[in-house]
Amino acid sequence: MKPIDLQATALELVAPGKGILAADESGPTIEKRFKAVGVISTFEHRRAYRELLLTTPGLNAFISGAILYDETLRQQTSTGETFPAMLARQGIFPGIKVDQGAKPLAGFPGEKITEGLDGLRERLAEYGQLGAKFTKWRAVIAVGPGTPTLTGAVLNAQALARFAALSQEAGLVPVVEPEVLMDGPHELARHQEVTELMLHQVFRALYEQRVQLDGLLLKVNMVLAGTECPTPAGGAEVVEATRQCLLRTVPAAVPGVLFLSGGQSDLQATEHLDALNRRGEVPWQLSFSYGRALQAPALKAWAGRPDRAALAQQALLQRARCNSAARFGQYTAEME
Repeated sequence: MKPIDLQATALELVAPGKGILAADESGPTIEKRFKAVGVISTFEHRRAYRELLLTTPGLNAFISGAILYDETLRQQTSTGETFPAMLARQGIFPGIKVDQGAKPLAGFPGEKITEGLDGLRERLAEYGQLGAKFTKWRAVIAVGPGTPTLTGAVLNAQALARFAALSQEAGLVPVVEPEVLMDGPHELARHQEVTELMLHQVFRALYEQRVQLDGLLLKVNMVLAGTECPTPAGGAEVVEATRQCLLRTVPAAVPGVLFLSGGQSDLQATEHLDALNRRGEVPWQLSFSYGRALQAPALKAWAGRPDRAALAQQALLQRARCNSAARFGQYTAEME
């Protein structure tokens, strides 16, 4: 595939007013979320729920792409259409999570490394044949006393870069996701320090592995105080720390930054995205790739009941609409 094709797809994924729906929860994660609303995680329940999300009328006005799990990419809707084909028909790019989860990093207590590089070239070729247009790989970075180490950061960055290079080789746009977790008592300044460390290492590795920067997207956490921090950061602090962090580390060639919600409430994720776009003056599109922050109201409304599907879809569309407005810096509380 020509490099311009990767860039064109990346730009469409961060088109003004649109973001990405993350519906790529692994088996254990979706089981946990289903359990919270009294639903048993079966093959059919997962299929029905994801069909509900992805067939929401009007979703394509606010959502440019959907990240799927391997199971979903291979499933069919109730009408017999594959999920990638159904999404493509709506003008929504099908994406696929390709990593195989974070595992303990041997020799480095408290740190993890994401696995899944073995056989990835072959899997990417198959995913492309199944209709995927972009990919995602997530590294998980915990903030603690003495962690992450430089070695832990470098190893995760190298894996992200290898994933990105292989994805581009297969003609797929990589979404590179180094997530610095907000779990813990750390202050906002410490979260910024670790996020900057991680992003510096990621873009160094991407350059060294000859990854085309204008043909990828960065999915990253906002800079936040830890969940157990005694002095939580205000919205203005979050915005300025996040802007400063990105401006120090992310090359202007990258088409867009997709924020993950990372433990924020639905409203906080929208409010912070709105404030960042109001602030402006950055070289990238500032977009969203939310999972729980888009899905939570829909999942609660559905709760496994087919007769509540329309209500669930309305809840999803509402959150997508609010985040679309936030992309223009035009979100208001009255929209809720």
